[in-house]
Amino acid sequence: MTRLIDLPLGSLMIDIAGTELATLDRERLCHPLVGGVILFSRNYASPGQLARLCAEIHGLRTPRLPIAVDHEGGRVQRFRDGFTQLPSMHRLGDLWDKDSAAARKAARGIGYVLAAELRARGVDLSFTPVLDLDYGRSAVIGERAFHRDPAGVVDLAGALIAGLHRAGMAACGKHFPGHGYVAADSHVAIPVDERSLVDMAEDMAPYRQLKLDGVMPAHVIYPRVDSRPAGFSSLWLKMLREEFKFDGVIFSDDLSMQGASVAGGIVERAEAAWQAGCDMLLVCNAPDHVGELLERWHPASDPAKARRIERLLPLQAGWDLEKLQTDADYQIGQRSIAALPA
Repeated sequence: MTRLIDLPLGSLMIDIAGTELATLDRERLCHPLVGGVILFSRNYASPGQLARLCAEIHGLRTPRLPIAVDHEGGRVQRFRDGFTQLPSMHRLGDLWDKDSAAARKAARGIGYVLAAELRARGVDLSFTPVLDLDYGRSAVIGERAFHRDPAGVVDLAGALIAGLHRAGMAACGKHFPGHGYVAADSHVAIPVDERSLVDMAEDMAPYRQLKLDGVMPAHVIYPRVDSRPAGFSSLWLKMLREEFKFDGVIFSDDLSMQGASVAGGIVERAEAAWQAGCDMLLVCNAPDHVGELLERWHPASDPAKARRIERLLPLQAGWDLEKLQTDADYQIGQRSIAALPA
């Protein structure tokens, strides 16, 4: 049996190239700076393959590396064949307008099915829920948002989080303090939101009211608060910690996105996000950037950040696929999804 490497979780969450680990992947995942893995559609071929891949990743180190994915439902669902097709969150918002109790029940069921199916294959965390308000301006957010009304977002996201937690998965809200008002897509542009802090009160309500395990700030500049994007802003992240009393993990959004380019090269971006207060930094679809960081970035040690990251790992045992099919909560969740109006 291969001996696990005993190594504290580092501050980088990186991706891998394919459906199985290459030699370079193993080397990088055992680097002290690495603290997690994010998977994409290219890493998925079948439920069995995913389970084997996750088991190998988990078997590299202790504490094990958290494995994450963007698996929200609707158009953002990385694994499809062999998984329940999850609806967009906006469909829950439409139902909430007509029957809030039914919408809450469906949201809880979706959260449970989402988390249980991922955990049955070894995935620890989905970056969900999206807490942005739907102003009808942002194509990149769009139907990923629950609703325009913050009360609807809090109600539905709270129910979905309850489902996630019931299945043993943490919840990560995004994109703090709100990405729904700006039209530009931070994957390919540098969005700027000119509103004042007072004008943004509704956007921030979900972060004040929900119990979140993780938060991902937006690559959006709010110049009336700070000239830096939220994920690079100690002002925004201090507000999150001190005013909102958030004590979970702060994830940077992907540092390879165009919205992060204002901070400089990849090393400068990582240092800016780290110094601002992010606990874990995502670097996706950019293997050269990962290599540069592992060689050139030398952040100061911060055991408190590593402990926060470790808390994201599920406490209860993973799901057994056969038992999952007969699990009462899972069956309720499936019925809720099937009954959701188109």
